[in-house]
Amino acid sequence: MLFALVCAALVLIVLAAISLPLLSGAWELPLRGQYDRAVYRDQLREVERDVARGVLNADEAGAARLEIQRRLLAVDDTGGGPRASAHSPGLAAVSVLFVVLLAGGLYWRLGAPMLSDAPFAERPPAEADSASPGHAAPHTDMKEAAARLEQKLLADPSNGAGWVLYARTESMLGEWSKAGEAYKRAIDLGQKSGDVYAGYGEMQVMAADGIVAPAAHDAFATALAADPANGVSRYYLALADSQAGDERRAIDAWLELAAGLPENSPMREEIEHRVADAARTGGIAVPPMPKGLAAEAEPPGPSPDQMDAAAEMPPQQRDQMINGMIEKLAARLKEQPNDLEGWLRLGRAYVVQGNGAGAVDAYDHAAALKPGDPGIKLQTVAALLSGLKPGDTLPPRAVALLNEVAAVAPDAPEVLWYLGVVAARDGRVAEAREKWTKLLPSLTPGGEDEKMVRAALGELKGP
Repeated sequence: MLFALVCAALVLIVLAAISLPLLSGAWELPLRGQYDRAVYRDQLREVERDVARGVLNADEAGAARLEIQRRLLAVDDTGGGPRASAHSPGLAAVSVLFVVLLAGGLYWRLGAPMLSDAPFAERPPAEADSASPGHAAPHTDMKEAAARLEQKLLADPSNGAGWVLYARTESMLGEWSKAGEAYKRAIDLGQKSGDVYAGYGEMQVMAADGIVAPAAHDAFATALAADPANGVSRYYLALADSQAGDERRAIDAWLELAAGLPENSPMREEIEHRVADAARTGGIAVPPMPKGLAAEAEPPGPSPDQMDAAAEMPPQQRDQMINGMIEKLAARLKEQPNDLEGWLRLGRAYVVQGNGAGAVDAYDHAAALKPGDPGIKLQTVAALLSGLKPGDTLPPRAVALLNEVAAVAPDAPEVLWYLGVVAARDGRVAEAREKWTKLLPSLTPGGEDEKMVRAALGELKGP
């Protein structure tokens, strides 16, 4: 009933707007000269304002007034204004009848006049929920997953990999501050890969509304030191240059990054916008985008996030998911053996599966494509050590790789811990104590890792 009354009121308003002008008498249109005089008087007032602001001096103002007054005197006021007649009751009646019949016919044809009202408040709960803005089951599932992860981390706060997964989950929910804090916890627990530092920096940028603050800049610089090819860090460091006023350097860095991306990468489109904005700001001609790499389809192998999510699944469901992904990825890598990221994904998948030998083989392929990368070597070490018991001897190859990493990253937590283990087993007590003591400040106070290192230090015998 209320809806019908509202519609009737709207119809009356429309009909009044149409019919009243037709029922009124004639009116006289204003003269052209009236408009001209109004314009010239406004120009005279503008001259006075310019004099008051000091824009015009006395001579310039006098000349401007004289010219405007001359034009004002020349305005033609001859002739009366034409009269426009609109008095037509018959036309008004026809117009009203036409509007009513047309609106009624359209509603009868396209509307649902016999349908009863269904106010939102009286709908069933399921229907109301599905109509609510932002309703999305996947979003709810993600929130539930984040809550479960948070509970697990409260019980096991020294789980560095868990903090990384929690950070990625919160970032997908747009919780930038929470994600940044989680990345910081992960870094403090020894998760110091380029991706983790880049994620930490990106969360700081998002929380600061796109500003690359010094702390974020330092995180990206550290990420590049660990992984010179890290695209996220390269992008944001170029953005920092642009925000600092060095548009030329930013543009060069963005173009270099774009040249190494596939043609169908969505990041290239974002870079193109950034380059254009920086060029306009710096007064530089907008350069053309370089040709990118051949467009590639998304590889069928599992991503790090997929592998982390798989670790949270029930064993049977997890094994089924991982096995299918591994088979597809391994088959593709036989045809495309130069896919570095593909081999790294395969190695991570084998680790989750518990196939240490397969993971080592995959990381060896990756290392051959990117020699000297300490991150790949540490992943190979982790695969070599998977399944070892506390009293087992470290494989010689793992020790050799740790020494290679120590040459470029001597303070990496994994290096300090495992080389300390080797030194302790070889009877080099002072060396073991030195490495483990150096490791302690990077561990979370009171965490499981710190307790383990302190216990190991307590068991050392000798000077």
